Amino acid sequence: MVKRFTVGAHYGLKDWLVQRVTAIYMLLFTLFFVVALLFCLPEFTYKAWSGMFSSPCVRFFAFLFIISLCYHAWIGMRDIWMDYIKPAGLRLALHLIVLFLLIGYAGWAVQILWRLPA
Repeated sequence: MVKRFTVGAHYGLKDWLVQRVTAIYMLLFTLFFVVALLFCLPEFTYKAWSGMFSSPCVRFFAFLFIISLCYHAWIGMRDIWMDYIKPAGLRLALHLIVLFLLIGYAGWAVQILWRLPA
């Protein structure tokens, strides 16, 4: 006889909520960014772009955007793999590939936006 595990009524609520919160943050940051580009930067030059990202506030909120984007993508991809990939080994391999790619993308984005040495 196979024993079934019950997980409770709130299983998945945290992930659902995190997806909504990160989506709202990314929307607000994108709107702020578009407004800043259109109205605050007189021209699209490297000097203006680097000047905008020299502010610690912009760097902090851009970093939060990168983390939000990666966490949002992680939850979405994890749920896709859990729903549609049944073999546990393949699912684990896909989880690890996505995890390493997202960590790499986050590091790459920070390096590009903040001009950190390679």
